[in-house]
Amino acid sequence: MCTVTYLPAPRGFILTHNRDEAPSRVAPGLMVEEDGERRLFYPRDAGAGGSWLIASNTGFAVCVLNGAFVKHERTPPYRRSRGWVLLDFARAARPEVFFQDYDLSGIEPFTLLYATRGQLVEFRWDGQHRHFAHKPANQPHFWSSVTLYDPPIQVAREAVFFRWLQQHPRPTPAALRQLHLTGSIGDPENDFCMNRQNRVRTVGLTQVVFTLPAQWLRYRDLLHNEEAVRRIF
Repeated sequence: MCTVTYLPAPRGFILTHNRDEAPSRVAPGLMVEEDGERRLFYPRDAGAGGSWLIASNTGFAVCVLNGAFVKHERTPPYRRSRGWVLLDFARAARPEVFFQDYDLSGIEPFTLLYATRGQLVEFRWDGQHRHFAHKPANQPHFWSSVTLYDPPIQVAREAVFFRWLQQHPRPTPAALRQLHLTGSIGDPENDFCMNRQNRVRTVGLTQVVFTLPAQWLRYRDLLHNEEAVRRIF
C-alpha cells in the first residue's frame, strides 16, 4: 500500500489515499473517536485494527504508506503495526513533536505524512533512522508505496498525476477521486487502482478535504461499492 496525492486548496488542502491490500483487509466503515472536544475520524483496518488515514477536528490529517525509501526485507514479528503507530500519533497531545520521542524499535519501515493548513511534513522511518522533511504545502505532491512499486513505476505514476493536473489546473475533490480510480500507466498491476491477481489490490479510497466552508472525510469500500462520509467540523 498505497498511492497518495496532496493538493493545496483555498485555506487548506485535499489529501487522497488509495489503499492497496489483501482483499480480506477491507475496512468496515468510518470510526469516530472522541476525547473531550477532540474528535478523530478514520477507517479502521479489519485485520490489525489500526488505520492508514486519520483526520482531526483540531485541524490536521495524517496518513501512512508502507516502506521508507527503498523496498525492505520483512523481518516479523514486529512490536506494533504501522496503523497503530498512526493512531498513537493522532492521539498525541502534540503530534508535531511526537516522533522525536516515540519508541520506533521493532516497527517496520514506513512513511508518514502530516498535513495542516500551510504545513506539510514527511516523516520516514527506515528501520534504523528517522528522517524529517518539510514539503512545500503550496504545491501538489504524489507518493507511491516503495514496497509495491519499483522506482521506474513510481516515476511513471507520478508523471500521470502531473500531466493530469496540467489538464485540470483546479480539480474538485470529486475529480481527484475519479483520477485515483482511473489513473493509468497502461498496466493493471501498477495503475492507480491496481489489481495483482486479487492477492493485492486497491481495496479502498479515502479522501480528507480541509477547505472552507466544509471539512469532511470520505471513505469508499471499492470491493463492496459502499461509501461513508463524515463532516469533521
